[in-house]
Amino acid sequence: MTRTPPTDWPERSHELAQLLAKSGLGDRAAFARLYEHTAAHVYAVVLRIQRDRALAEDLLQEVYVNVWKSASGFDAARAQPMTWLTSIARNRAIDSLRRLAAQPRLESSTPDDDDGNDRVAAEPDDAPGPLDLLGRASDARQLTQCMQHLSPPQRQSVALAFFDGLSHAEVAERLREPLGTVKSWVRRALLTLRNCLERGAVRDLASGPRS
Repeated sequence: MTRTPPTDWPERSHELAQLLAKSGLGDRAAFARLYEHTAAHVYAVVLRIQRDRALAEDLLQEVYVNVWKSASGFDAARAQPMTWLTSIARNRAIDSLRRLAAQPRLESSTPDDDDGNDRVAAEPDDAPGPLDLLGRASDARQLTQCMQHLSPPQRQSVALAFFDGLSHAEVAERLREPLGTVKSWVRRALLTLRNCLERGAVRDLASGPRS
């Protein structure tokens, strides 16, 4: 389905589109080059959502298996190659968090898990990261409702930073706003989302079945 990319695309996007087109035709060499040029960025997107590096590496492989199978369906008229790849990576990573959240777990009174790994040490700090909060919102309706509490600039900044995998600098460039302003929007948006999601979690516990 790959169509002629727009002429105003960066040279790198044109190159990636060509590699995707060839991959869609079964060209393994082109697919290897595509992986070489994009894997680092895609892995960073996955790792921002799925903090477990081992799981993130497994997810990276799943992403590229998916890309190999669906490369022929890439539509250059709808998205640039990195946007398309990032969307696949983001969806896979969020799905992995939802699967993990759905699995029953026995919480230990110690910070060690069954394999003897220090859970506290594995986390960079006590508070969940911004993408953890978004990824843990397994109920899409709850996340959508919480997003409505944000101002339009905050919603757009969060979507670009965490759903599209852009850095703060890239978000600022895309929105044509000062970097400090974008950082402030994202910081305040994440505080609002965390409070909203935490209130939703408390409501779910309160309304759940009682023993």
